Amino acid sequence: MLKLKKIHHIAIICSDYELSKWFYVDVLGFTVAREVFREARNSYKLDLEVGGQYQIELFSFPDPALRPSRPEAAGLRHLAFEVDDIDEAVFHLNELNVSTESIRVDEFTGKRFTFFQDPDGLPLELYEV
Repeated sequence: MLKLKKIHHIAIICSDYELSKWFYVDVLGFTVAREVFREARNSYKLDLEVGGQYQIELFSFPDPALRPSRPEAAGLRHLAFEVDDIDEAVFHLNELNVSTESIRVDEFTGKRFTFFQDPDGLPLELYEV
């Protein structure tokens, strides 16, 4: 049996590196652990920490392919982030002109959640714990 311990990181390819860097660092508040330019690939790699743990790699590549469609496309459906206060998080996003869907309640857990998008339309979720 394969003994996986936990998810190490999530990799995201963006179409506008500076815009996505601003979004993930200044809007979502992730901490930059390392930023490198990989000259051979004409690509940036930005390592981001979420809650003090290295978890997200943000890549830029020249002319990346677009995501096929909304969350119902085959593959990764969305990326969810845990928050203590969803109302505060939604207010913060809306103040920075990031649109959020209406807050809903998970019918199985009774927890509140909502969705929004990154600059490339990647579906992101806030889940209140």
